Amino acid sequence: MAVEILSEPKWCGEWEATVRQAILQTLKAVDEPEEIEVSVLLTDDSTIHDLNRTYRGVDRPTDVLSFAQREGEDASEDRGVLGDVVISIERARLQAGDYGHSLDREVGFLAVHGTLHLLGWDHEDPAEEQAMMNKTEEILLAIGLSRETR
Repeated sequence: MAVEILSEPKWCGEWEATVRQAILQTLKAVDEPEEIEVSVLLTDDSTIHDLNRTYRGVDRPTDVLSFAQREGEDASEDRGVLGDVVISIERARLQAGDYGHSLDREVGFLAVHGTLHLLGWDHEDPAEEQAMMNKTEEILLAIGLSRETR
């Protein structure tokens, strides 16, 4: 399993290890094959705002974006490429404060959440949302990022 991470601006790089661990645990938890690749951009609100506006038509920053390579009309023929996850560290910092847990926990949550979206998980209805939240909590607990993590 390959997790390629780019941190731009560079100060976002402090959370690369957490993101890598969260994504690898997610892929393991859903029995993805070893030959899978995920790319990640750790960034700021300005960059994710631009991406959100360009690709989703939503003119505001968000916490995480997922760009799946296995679905849609432009789906990749390379089944080993899962897709791209973009995480705003600035948004994660705000949310960690709002939820009362550590920034590591929030960044890990966003990495798991984004990766599950790449794998086809969604939260369009309450049952899907509950299943996705349960899987996310299971993965985060496996890497030591409980809600109490400060």
